[in-house]
Amino acid sequence: MKPAVFLDRDGTVNVDVGYLCHPDQITLLSRAIEGLRLLRDCALELVIITNQAGVARGLIPPEQLPVIQRAFLRLMRSNGISFAGYYSCPHHPEGILPGYRRACDCRKPAPGLVLQAARELDLDVQHSYVVGDKPSDVQLAHNTGATGILVLTGEGRKHLENYPGDCSPPHMVCDDLYEAARWIAAREGGSSRG
Repeated sequence: MKPAVFLDRDGTVNVDVGYLCHPDQITLLSRAIEGLRLLRDCALELVIITNQAGVARGLIPPEQLPVIQRAFLRLMRSNGISFAGYYSCPHHPEGILPGYRRACDCRKPAPGLVLQAARELDLDVQHSYVVGDKPSDVQLAHNTGATGILVLTGEGRKHLENYPGDCSPPHMVCDDLYEAARWIAAREGGSSRG
């Protein structure tokens, strides 16, 4: 089993535009690629875990999710970054589309997608990290036994200033994905596991 970094997408790797519904809206955050390269060099598996409630809310056509996913992964590959997995939750309990309006075990902070990734990719969640800009990302880490890092990009700064009392605190707060990657690399010994 291998450790991983479970990454939120919007606000962590790319600019959060609200409800990203077209590949042309993908703009990478400053230093995101540098951070991903650091994590790659630590021989950690990279996995996207993203809530995409815009589908349930009728703001993102369901057929656009795989189109956006392919475009995102293609952009990553063009920068030398490979992801072991990419998992998204299109549900929301208050959605307007009946097929997607429901409580589920895959919407962060529920552990469903991380557990699915762990099974499919043979990952060691206990020695893994979750990086994101929302308390739900940090709570996901706590709910799965991983280490949770809140980044101050996206909505991170706003959430840190008014952190919800019913959410577990982050293990670490970092300015951005690059700083989170540096912190993780230091914990991992800064070199490849081989």
